[in-house]
Amino acid sequence: MFMPFDFLLRSFAGLLSVALLGGSGYILRQWYEGEWQDDRWLYLGIGLLLWSFLGFLPILLLRRPGRDEPKPHRSQRIQRLVRPDGSEIQVEFYGDDNAPPLILTHGWGPDSTVWYYAKKQLAQQFRVIVWDLPGLGRSKKPKNRDYSLEKYAHDLNAVLGIVGDQPAILLGHSMGAMILLTFCRLFPEQLEQRVSGLILVNGTYTNPLRTTILSKLLLALQKPLLEPLLYLAIVLSPLLHLTSWLSYLNGSTLLTTEISGFTGRETRGQLNFSSLIGIKAPPGILARGVLAMLRFDETATLPRISVPALVVVGRSDIATRPIASDRMSRDIPQAQLKVLSPGGHMVLMEKNPQFAEIVQTFSQSCLSSRRRSEF
Repeated sequence: MFMPFDFLLRSFAGLLSVALLGGSGYILRQWYEGEWQDDRWLYLGIGLLLWSFLGFLPILLLRRPGRDEPKPHRSQRIQRLVRPDGSEIQVEFYGDDNAPPLILTHGWGPDSTVWYYAKKQLAQQFRVIVWDLPGLGRSKKPKNRDYSLEKYAHDLNAVLGIVGDQPAILLGHSMGAMILLTFCRLFPEQLEQRVSGLILVNGTYTNPLRTTILSKLLLALQKPLLEPLLYLAIVLSPLLHLTSWLSYLNGSTLLTTEISGFTGRETRGQLNFSSLIGIKAPPGILARGVLAMLRFDETATLPRISVPALVVVGRSDIATRPIASDRMSRDIPQAQLKVLSPGGHMVLMEKNPQFAEIVQTFSQSCLSSRRRSEF
């Protein structure tokens, strides 16, 4: 997930990648020209060069393999939604068309393939509907460069329109949870009419810098450093895309993904999949989305949410610390809190069987309550 804290980690990884590759080239050139004649410089230069392009291998090999590793699987049942801003949304369907609809909204950075486990584990009970946020995955980016939470909330409303009159459960992870809260503010009438419940996973209700690790430091750096760096990332997007792939090859992306998303108990495939899915999107688009998140605040929306809500968080999440989920579960009138341990920001993957179980239990409870209220 590409949150503000992840932006700093990836920026550091990019600088490290350039330094690593540049340093190896400089050492080898100095040895070749005879400036540094000791052969140990040759071995050091070759070692740094190999690390620049093969450093990911030992990191992955040291992780345990899993029996069911995530893959970028997509459905053949799709629908394309053309939006007024020129963006085009890819929506995919899993499970029985007559089953209760469950709409999954992913976080910022990856695309809907991040729901690999949820699609498999929930499609037997629900009509699982996933969509790529415009600018990511197979959805086309908006022509007006609008990557605001409000824009995506309107897109979610369009996706909700696909399910017809059948009430749906809305589930959002990370920035996806922020989109759901924005949706609640913009479309309160939809909650009781077309939404049976909300599931907010590893999300926050305010500027994510306020609820991440090192929040006081990051808030102090927001205006003088972080925002200028984000605007610079927009300008230097092609170059940063290259350094992102270098960061993956030398292994630094794997390490930053583990730090920000997992607790060290993830499988080899989960770590690799999460790292790769996060570097496919252009850095310029990611930077615009982070800038939008820095203006986010739905504190006043929480007490106005009129449907049951399940707030899920990994106990060790540092990207959106559990204090955010605690606040949301207290302020939303019909909310309950589930803390998964051990679990980080990618708890939907790291603890996927438990995650699917609590989603299924809560969703069925919401649907049963709604049916009873209709009689």
